Amino acid sequence: MTKPVIVKLSATPEKFLEKGVKASQGESVGCLYPYLETKKLLDGSNAFYPRVIGERDPNDPFCWRWGFNCQEKHNGVWKGKSIGSIPPSAVHMIRTLQQQGATKEDIIAFIKKAKSKKTSPKSDVCKNFDNTKIKPVLPDDAPIAIVLFAGGGGIEAGMVEAGIRPVIAVEFDPTKPDLSRAIAKTHHQNFSEYGCKIIQLTVQEVAQSGFIGFPRRPDYLHASPVCANFSQAHTAKAGKGIETADDLTAAIAIAEAIRQLQPRVFTLENVPRYQNSQSFSIILSALEQEGYSVNYSVVNMADFGLPQARRRLVLIANKGFHIALPSGTTPCGWYEAIAHLILTMPDSQLLLKQQQALEKFLTGNAPTPLLIERVGGRTESKYKPAHLPCNTILRSHFTDHKGCNRSRFADIWLPDGIVKSLSIEGAATLQGLPSWYEFPNEAATAGSIIGYSVPPSFATQLFMSAQSYSYSNPK
Repeated sequence: MTKPVIVKLSATPEKFLEKGVKASQGESVGCLYPYLETKKLLDGSNAFYPRVIGERDPNDPFCWRWGFNCQEKHNGVWKGKSIGSIPPSAVHMIRTLQQQGATKEDIIAFIKKAKSKKTSPKSDVCKNFDNTKIKPVLPDDAPIAIVLFAGGGGIEAGMVEAGIRPVIAVEFDPTKPDLSRAIAKTHHQNFSEYGCKIIQLTVQEVAQSGFIGFPRRPDYLHASPVCANFSQAHTAKAGKGIETADDLTAAIAIAEAIRQLQPRVFTLENVPRYQNSQSFSIILSALEQEGYSVNYSVVNMADFGLPQARRRLVLIANKGFHIALPSGTTPCGWYEAIAHLILTMPDSQLLLKQQQALEKFLTGNAPTPLLIERVGGRTESKYKPAHLPCNTILRSHFTDHKGCNRSRFADIWLPDGIVKSLSIEGAATLQGLPSWYEFPNEAATAGSIIGYSVPPSFATQLFMSAQSYSYSNPK
């Protein structure tokens, strides 16, 4: 039986209005402040929430509870008003709104919007990626989005976590028709309840039809064009991207989608080398011609709390105002992210080259959990110690050269000698996928979805940032 606890909130900081942002008339428009929640246990001891592993970082919003205080005039008398339990993921956006001079009403409206979203049951752990089993419920008036090159729906998972409703997703790769159909089936299983229609045609074919049935002026349009010809692994021998006619026609189709659909916000994700391609230039030119403000950069998603080193080109463009990419946050090691899953994973044994990599590591380091790849690496296995993000997860990790399932693709070595095989669930967590996402049974299909996906935990931060700017710049 679960033991009850007595909950007592810490006091609101004194003179909070002195620290608030001042409007031109001298009236405070509010103060955002951190606090801790104290829970007195039945044994008399106190526990402080959110729970944090190690020291509490004063600069990490996920190490604190958050409140917002302001004053409102009632019958000519100023009275204090306090809003508590603000999601830490909203803190950066609230600060941005204050810096941009947003009104108190706009800030409070955004806070209420952020608080209306379902939060993770694990929000008491100092992480900034979602791992909730609770699937978000969206209001009827949620912003809508269209996704091109959707894959299994990584970007859509991030969208719904940010309160955005995907309504159309285009997904078909004629070079892998069976895999595309299997991925589209999984996409339908996960997002049909949001009213999302999956179109199993190429983006080029949809563009040729004039985007019939697509809503005009959607809130969001996202594209993750096929990146194989620009990836580091594919072009390592050539030393440069091998751009094909399919890449160019895909970019032309994206440009046409921008012109015809006129989204409020356009986003794009791809491998870093895509920024040097003619395809990317075609898309940039279309955005410029249509009057969009554009911001893009190569980011390492490990800097945004993803427990994986994953460098990607990310672009965000919009009309009427400038949206910045979200700020980084505290990195997370792979072990911290999946420690609760490891003992449930199947037992395994290290291959010879994995054992050699382990022995090499232990000659100069104290024993610590290691994530050791079974595939890739011509002479020795790649590995990562517990405190670091894992290496980039690729689709090829889950399939052999014939496209068949790999039963084992990476192993976890623990200091007590136990070896576990990294599960699909563990790999999905390292990719930032929420645990409500349902995978197919086939490892090759599930692994392809993981490897192809935009990490939803990063996507949520990207779209939450875009949402905050929309509040200060309404339609």
